[in-house]
Amino acid sequence: MRDLLVRLLAPLVEKEKLGKIIAEQEYDFEGNVHGPDVSFVSTAKIPLLDRKRRVQRLVPDLAIEIESPNDTFISLTRKAQRCRSCGTGEVWILSLEARTAHSYSEKQNVILDENGEFRSDLIPGFSIRLGDLFDRI
Repeated sequence: MRDLLVRLLAPLVEKEKLGKIIAEQEYDFEGNVHGPDVSFVSTAKIPLLDRKRRVQRLVPDLAIEIESPNDTFISLTRKAQRCRSCGTGEVWILSLEARTAHSYSEKQNVILDENGEFRSDLIPGFSIRLGDLFDRI
């Protein structure tokens, strides 16, 4: 799913010059190192990226976590809360097994079923029905 999200998001983000879509990059969330499965860094933050560093000293604008068999929902929720409290504008947790998404942002915290849409104000012009996204895996 990680690679599919990168393939879907990156062309639009690059075409519209919104920033960068990055997979598996670690960031420093106030002393806690964490690497979302997929992250979006806006154009304004790109100069802060240092590809020579394993851990970036900025936080992404959007973080996407994909639930794996080793994850617990509580651990993913804590990561989402940490990301948000450190300045990440939006965090998504995608559950393949439940075919749901949890979205945490300044506007709202919501749970979407497969009929909901994965979309973010941070990446205008992109949306996909969650069921269609899960079916592509």
